[in-house]
Amino acid sequence: MRLKPEQLANSLQKSLGAVYLLSGDEPLQLVELSDAIRQAAKKAGFSQREIFSTDTGFDWSEMTTAARSMSIFDDKKVLDVRVPSANFGTEGSKTLISYCEKLPADTVLLITCGKLNAAAMKTKWFEAVDKIGVTIQVKPLEGDELLQWLQHRLQQRGLNTDRGGLELLAARIEGNLLAAAQEIEKLYVLYGAASLTQAQIFDAVADSSRYDVFKLIDAVLAANVNRIFKVLAGLQAEGVAAPVVLWALMREARALSKVKIALSAGQSKDVVYRNNQIWDKRVALVDKAIKRLTNNQLFEILTLSAKADRQAKGQEFGDVWETILAVCLLFTLYTTHFEK
Repeated sequence: MRLKPEQLANSLQKSLGAVYLLSGDEPLQLVELSDAIRQAAKKAGFSQREIFSTDTGFDWSEMTTAARSMSIFDDKKVLDVRVPSANFGTEGSKTLISYCEKLPADTVLLITCGKLNAAAMKTKWFEAVDKIGVTIQVKPLEGDELLQWLQHRLQQRGLNTDRGGLELLAARIEGNLLAAAQEIEKLYVLYGAASLTQAQIFDAVADSSRYDVFKLIDAVLAANVNRIFKVLAGLQAEGVAAPVVLWALMREARALSKVKIALSAGQSKDVVYRNNQIWDKRVALVDKAIKRLTNNQLFEILTLSAKADRQAKGQEFGDVWETILAVCLLFTLYTTHFEK
């Protein structure tokens, strides 16, 4: 059964399918749809989860073995199979056809993969999955579909704006939904639940400024002290709100902590990075940061960030921008008097 992404939530409320196939090249939608399926499965008692990725020398027989094996606790389980290349090959095709012909009990199969071409959607394995389960094709959003997505995302945060505001936001993010989600979080940090004017959106997300918060995050991850001083000074001079900068720094510290914990638990780096939406050029920056920082140091960063947040709200004495600088330097392990 083929569904559109926006139809999944209603489908999950009615019943949980035995097989789900999510494909496409829009990362945020894939991650959030996968999360929704896993949460619904967990709520239905599927407490076990096994993750397989074709990026790590995956043998399809491993999935078959996992599907047929019974837990000593007899728990329901989710088989979470990731195929980034969308290339299932002969072995994968045969495995999926066989799986669908004889569905194992108490098991949900969740497959996420890259964009499938027209030929792939006519194969026997795809038809088998589509017949017995749920298939969803995710694609980049454009035009009115993108505006509707932005409006819904804003409403989830208690925000709203007119069509002009939506079009301005759409122009800023250029179809990148991950960037859109980040911009909407910034708007919420700045204005709370509110009706936004076009001027407010322009002030918060217009791309005319030379230095933005994400350039600061890149400098922090790279431990580039000179760049941090320069970018932070630019943000302050351009009137960027301190809570927006703090939101980005705290978000990064929490993400690094989650990554380190997952890696130390033996999870695959590719899987962990994908789950935490670490893509492309950020991989090298995050690699460098997690090798440099310990969990205790990340906790210190969050503690100092909380102090800066209180200063921004007038609940504690001190210069919030000076404390933000100290937070940035903690990321680099650069010792200054600000940390004391």
